[in-house]
Order: sequence, then structure tokens, then C-alpha cells
Amino acid sequence: MADTTAAAEAFLATLSDEQREAVLYAYDDETKTTSWSNFPVTFVERAGLNLADLTDEQKTAALAVLEALLSDEAYATVVGIMNGDQYLLENSNSTETSLGQYYIAFFGDPSDTTAWEVQVGGHHLGINASLDGSTDAITFAPTHLGVQPAVYTDESGNEVQPFDGIYTDAFAFFDSLTAEQQATLTSGDVSMCAPGDTCDFSTGSGLTGADLTDEQKQLLLELMANWVGMADGETTAAALAEIEATLDTTVIAWSGETTYDMSTGDGINFSISGPNVYIAFQAQQGSAGADVDGVSTSGWGHVHTIYRDPTNDYAGSVTQQAATGGMGGALGDGGTPPSNG
Repeated sequence: MADTTAAAEAFLATLSDEQREAVLYAYDDETKTTSWSNFPVTFVERAGLNLADLTDEQKTAALAVLEALLSDEAYATVVGIMNGDQYLLENSNSTETSLGQYYIAFFGDPSDTTAWEVQVGGHHLGINASLDGSTDAITFAPTHLGVQPAVYTDESGNEVQPFDGIYTDAFAFFDSLTAEQQATLTSGDVSMCAPGDTCDFSTGSGLTGADLTDEQKQLLLELMANWVGMADGETTAAALAEIEATLDTTVIAWSGETTYDMSTGDGINFSISGPNVYIAFQAQQGSAGADVDGVSTSGWGHVHTIYRDPTNDYAGSVTQQAATGGMGGALGDGGTPPSNG
């Protein structure tokens, strides 16, 4: 946590007075609950400073905050998400002007002794990391991670697949199940409690944690760690311990493909809903106008995910719903806001 605070202070030191005023909010500012979404920034305004408006020095310092906050794996995922949007900007036929635009904001002054928050947001990314120095705790709820395309080639010629770790963990869990367990899992109701939705976090039907072996429970926790455990190992262990305590009443549902093969089908959807965790992973059945020749930008290639905490979920409010126009980004809409016409 100290490294994140130091990186945030170093970033602030690069800014003008006007920029500092734009990036800093009071900890309890209502904007914190309304400035995250799974829609482009042209539809839901983000808080803080646009990274595209910063100097190279300032942008490097801003990314250093994320690098200090996140584990190496999570940072690589986030950079892969952001660069994927840049790839779409440069290679797709999309007319969406916000592609590649990401914002950073702080709620509360960076501190090792009191609570503050780092918020980083764009179309396929909405990180809300609350850091509490008094308890040495970090939580990432609510957070949106998305990807489009799921696989692309960067400017150095390297293949990038930001969600490979998530997919690998998801199918490791699925493949550990018996045929009977898989049938129960896929007969359940996959849900989406997205930004803009006022949620009751109902668990619905599906496979419960009580139905799992100890090994299967561990695989499920490893899958959830892709969202819950984005910081250091100690923070991850503490967060997963709370979830594990109520895992028997947590419900998992799955639909779509049952084999990790991006060359066939339309991808996977799953939700994990319990007293201490809510995660939804959904393939978007549409490219949202961002088509690239020879690259999948729908289904497997366009995914939105949400992580929320039913016990500490400031975003599940009428205020948040009204501010985003109720844009929940439900299953199958491709991330495109409803037409006014």
C-alpha cells in the first residue's frame, strides 16, 4: 500500500494546480459511485484526468500508480485491455471516438493511514480500488474488466491475450467437475449485475459451493482471484478467506461453450453469486461496430465482466443508476447503449 501512496504522490507532483484540482475529489464525493461503467466514455463520463491529455512524463507517472497498486499479473491484464482498445482504434472500422481514452482520479488524499481510492476507467476498464491505511486493506469492488479483441498482435509483433489467465482458470474449474456437476452448473441462471443496475444480488439456480470437493473449491477461488486478488498476495488471501467462509451458499452458473476453443462457438458466460462476492463474465454477441478483418471482435473476442461485493457495494444505488441512464450492459447487447430512436 505504501508503494501505491508514494506513486500517487509522485504523479500528483507532475501536475499543474489545475490538473491536481481535476484529479482530486473528496473521499465521499458522489462522483465516485457514478463514474464507472462498461460503456464508452462518450456515454458515461469518467472522473479525473484523461491520460490522453497528459504529457509523456505525466502518463508514465499515472501508469506507475497502477503498477504499484496491482500484482504483476493484474497489471499485465490491465495494460493488455488498454492496448486492445488502442488496437481497435488503429485497426477497426469503429467510429467510437473514445477508444483508447482512459481516466484516472483519486478520491481522498493518498495516505498510508486513512482511506482513499484510485479510480481508473475507460470503455473496457473500470477499476475502483479502495485503500484503507488504518486496516491495511484493499478492495477492488466494484470493478469492470473487459476485453475486445480477446487476441491481438501488438506493435512489436507479439500476440497478446489479456484474458488467457481467466479463461484458463475458468476451464480448469469446469473440467474438474463431474458430468452430473456440469449438468447442474449449466442448468443454472447466469446473471449480470452491471454498472447502472440496482442489484439485489439474488443467487438464482446452479451449482453451489456445498456441491464441490475441496479441490474444486480451491479451483473456484483461484478463478475468483482474477478479480478479488488484483493486488498483493496478503490482500488476496484475506479477501478470499472471507469469500471461502460463505462458499457453501455461493451459486455458480454457466452457459455457452464447454471447451476452451476460440475458433468455434460464441464464447462463455458465467456468474458467481454469494454473500461475499458477485462476479459475472459474459461474452458480448456483437462487435459494437469495431470490426477487424480476420480478428474476432464478438463472442469469444468481446467480453465484459463485473466484480461487486454485496456486503460493501456503493455502486448498487439509485443515484448510480440515474447517473448512467440505467445503462447496465446486459447479456448479448454488445456493449452498445440503447437507441434513442
